[in-house]
Amino acid sequence: MTDLAPNGLILAAASSNSGKTMLSLGLQRLLVRNDIGVAPAKCGPDYIDPAFHKAASHKTSINLDPWAMIPEELCTRAFNHAGGADIFFCEGVMGLFDGAAGGQGSTASLAKILNLPVILVLDVKGQAQTSAALIYGLKAYDPDLQIAGVILNRVGSVHHESLLREAIEVLDIPVIGAVRNNPDLEMPSRHLGLVQADEYADLNARIDRISDHIEPNIDLKRLIDLAQPLNAPDVSAVQKPGMLQPLGQHIAIAKDAAFTFIYPHVLSDWQDQGAEISFFSPLNDEEPHPDADAIYLPGGYPELHLEQLAAAYQFKMSMREAASNNTRIFGECGGFMVLGKEIIGKDSKVEDMLNLLPITTSFSNPKLNLGYRILNHDQLLPWAPGLVAHEFHYANITWQGKAESLFHATNASGKELAPMGLRIGSVMGSFAHIIGAKG
Repeated sequence: MTDLAPNGLILAAASSNSGKTMLSLGLQRLLVRNDIGVAPAKCGPDYIDPAFHKAASHKTSINLDPWAMIPEELCTRAFNHAGGADIFFCEGVMGLFDGAAGGQGSTASLAKILNLPVILVLDVKGQAQTSAALIYGLKAYDPDLQIAGVILNRVGSVHHESLLREAIEVLDIPVIGAVRNNPDLEMPSRHLGLVQADEYADLNARIDRISDHIEPNIDLKRLIDLAQPLNAPDVSAVQKPGMLQPLGQHIAIAKDAAFTFIYPHVLSDWQDQGAEISFFSPLNDEEPHPDADAIYLPGGYPELHLEQLAAAYQFKMSMREAASNNTRIFGECGGFMVLGKEIIGKDSKVEDMLNLLPITTSFSNPKLNLGYRILNHDQLLPWAPGLVAHEFHYANITWQGKAESLFHATNASGKELAPMGLRIGSVMGSFAHIIGAKG
């Protein structure tokens, strides 16, 4: 670890749907175009935005979750990730102060932990002088937070920009960008967020168009000058706080368009601890590596590929053989559903899955399940009890047979929830996405 703290900043917004992700991608690409190395990151439990960050910056993006990770872990991960880059660039989540119970996990809390300035994205469509009042209110709400600059998004005209700048000038917060409204550059979304990066045939060109659009309206030098050194972690720490033990010595991980929700920090932590990792594609009817002593089916969008998964004969047979050999098999959310007997699609069509856990899940009557979770278990996994996780899905269980529950669960406020997940022998899974060990 270097002693020199890299500079960084956090791009935040007053609310969701302010154009934060679009601007994040455009700015990262602009920085790269100017030969400025970017270390991208995302605040909170998000799988989709980091894949777009990687496309824009050509560097892997990590998740930093101030609800699930203690300050020392956040500083360590951010500092190590930023090593060798010219700027650490973190995209916030939701609105600036939005988080779990009591605002825990908010972008503002991460900014203060990392000692980074906030660049505020403000959607000014349909407002003028009121924008200054919103900025003033956000600044006054937490005077310890550094709101270092503002980017005005969806500006309507030169006159509109003039009104905005005049109103904001009295706040002593610089306007470093005023980006014109262009609906053609918005990123399309589906029920779990943005359409995934790998689904765009023209993603690189799309990001270039965003960058071209914002370049004349952004003071990039001012943005870079506003960045500040990251908080340095305790260099005496031997092990990263929050690190998960590996699922096995050789972990075979499903990875394709149906299984995409994998946290980079989890994989790197497993590899740092000596685990071997291999990947296989159920959609291509591939089998997990025969030497694997653990198999991980992460979340994703299996509901978009049900017929293909149902027809993946070699995948199904190899998974059933692994279960019969007591190989540890763990599924999260979409992976958990694939471990079940059947999945019912949005069109009510039923497709057979692995039938390793006695559940049928359905998308025919979607209902949002969302929130942070604290999970305890009876040493069924190689992780100490007290896992931090999040749940975010629209599927529901329409049938459940006899099996042991996997987790005892509470929400972010400590309220007891119904048991989560199922286990039969060495096969287990739940709707929860594990972030790490509780600090």
